[in-house]
Amino acid sequence: MRPIFRALGGVGTAAALVVGLVSTASADPVEAQGLDTQAIDWKPCPELAEVECGTLRLPVDWGKPRGDKFDLAVARRKATDPAKRLGVLVINPGGPGGSGVDFALGANRYFSAQVQERFDIVGFDPRGVARSQPVKCSIDVLQRQPSTHPTTQAEFDALARYNRELATDCRKQTGPMYDHADTIGVVNDIDALRRSLGERKINYYGVSYGTLIGQQYAERYGRNIRTMVIDSNMDHSLDLRGFNETEARTAEDSFTEFVKWCDRTTSCALHGKDVAKFWDDLLAKADRGEITDPNDPTYKVTADDIIGFAFSAFYGPDWHLLASVLLDLTSGTAPPRAFAAETAQNPFPAVFCQDWAIRVKNQREFAAVERRAKQIAPHMRGSALGHSAIAGCVGLPEKVNNPQHRLNIKNAPKILMLNALHDPATGYEWAVAANRQSRDTTVLVTYEGWGHGVYDRSQCTQGTTDDYLISRRVPRHGTRCAAVEPPPVTARTTDTTRLPAGPKPGIPGWLR
Repeated sequence: MRPIFRALGGVGTAAALVVGLVSTASADPVEAQGLDTQAIDWKPCPELAEVECGTLRLPVDWGKPRGDKFDLAVARRKATDPAKRLGVLVINPGGPGGSGVDFALGANRYFSAQVQERFDIVGFDPRGVARSQPVKCSIDVLQRQPSTHPTTQAEFDALARYNRELATDCRKQTGPMYDHADTIGVVNDIDALRRSLGERKINYYGVSYGTLIGQQYAERYGRNIRTMVIDSNMDHSLDLRGFNETEARTAEDSFTEFVKWCDRTTSCALHGKDVAKFWDDLLAKADRGEITDPNDPTYKVTADDIIGFAFSAFYGPDWHLLASVLLDLTSGTAPPRAFAAETAQNPFPAVFCQDWAIRVKNQREFAAVERRAKQIAPHMRGSALGHSAIAGCVGLPEKVNNPQHRLNIKNAPKILMLNALHDPATGYEWAVAANRQSRDTTVLVTYEGWGHGVYDRSQCTQGTTDDYLISRRVPRHGTRCAAVEPPPVTARTTDTTRLPAGPKPGIPGWLR
């Protein structure tokens, strides 16, 4: 494992990395019902024999269903009480780039016993991800990335050229899948999976970017849903300005909540200090090159490194760890390597830049975007995730496979939306907006606490969700679940396997 802050700021050195940036328009999608699908040949998963694994052969381009094919990797945990079985629960952990197969392998530690009794829990690696024909790019190209903070038009042009060069390389290394990794393709894959499983209707649980998959499945295949839970919601109606500003607001809100927690919690390593001033002073020292990584004296810790570390900690939230690391940086002692992560795959931009027509046209506009984000989030200097996503699409074609639009769900049962009030990645205002756009078909339950992902936060959040999934009992509009203070060490702490699904190492994506 590399030293912590070097890992946060660098590019992984595995043999094949997953990245992709260009998006091109696809043909009008074909409904999954139009293609014959075979039954999956289930076998014990090599990672865990109690779970079944298999593949489903599907079109790379749903506009050409008889053309090139790929194998969709699928995993299934059968219902633990067949007599109580209600059907299948298809799950997705978000990302974009998270592995649903891995999610299914560990689903017994996530979902309640009652849910496990009644549903076959089915996870899949979305197209272009992990075991499902991952998008691949050359290491040497990835390692040449210029600054994502261009200060001149020449630097902006260099970033745009690099993104196009990387896109060309990724397409060459990957083949046809590169141009078809968008969420609409995933949605069609899910309905093909439903038919292969022999299910008239499915239940679905998607978290973070998996909510966009759920939203768009409901738009297209609402009649095929029994229940759907979308946890920590995307708002796919946002333009560049709205995306940038909402991401900045929710990042700064998470920082403010961390400061409040430190003020009221004696076990916080920074308790009794002016935490906001301490933080600003620390970033200023990093800007001057005065902080050395205790694990690697040759590396100067940057402000972006520290901000990225904090942003990752807000997901838990891992506030105790964050406070300790920040204090350690001022004393020169080695921080825990909690968020150091090598990355072998990262399909994040391949999907994001095909799902979002968010393009900054020149350095003047880019500077205005950064300036506005810093005005909204002066301590976090904007959103690490939002900025990386925007910068990753610079210079790429504006025409995309799956452009933004207001949510338009018809012919679907009531869908349960969950969101934390203080989420660093999918801000509460995203959930409110998505609920408002679909108020006839969705109901929003608010968790009044912190972090990313709501289902397992409390008895209230889990019980409300389980009642909905099992009994189809829809909570009343405006239901709220009280916040639960995070313990000193949480089960979410140091889960480095999530981090590579973000736009770059050290910045997690919209992923549980």
